[in-house]
Amino acid sequence: MPIALTNAQIRFLRGQAHGLKAILQVGGKGITEALVAEVALALEHHELIKVKVAGDDRELRDAMIADLAERADAVLVQRIGHTAVFYRPGKDKRHIVLPRA
Repeated sequence: MPIALTNAQIRFLRGQAHGLKAILQVGGKGITEALVAEVALALEHHELIKVKVAGDDRELRDAMIADLAERADAVLVQRIGHTAVFYRPGKDKRHIVLPRA
């Protein structure tokens, strides 16, 4: 179950994600189990990642982003155009310390 973030925490994470490059890209095959596994692995290592989602239809992109967030057990921090920012705290060690709620 994804964690709930306050507006201040989302603002903080958006600032942290500003300088990040997209490390994964959703292609023509859509969201596969392999992609979900890669997103989960990247989130475990980095906690905050950017993912590019291909597709011309806005509603389809939004649905793919929501599905990816749900399947990877992550929180959607921000979506701008084709790029989505996901956050999930690490299980063992947290790299990002969020501001208090």
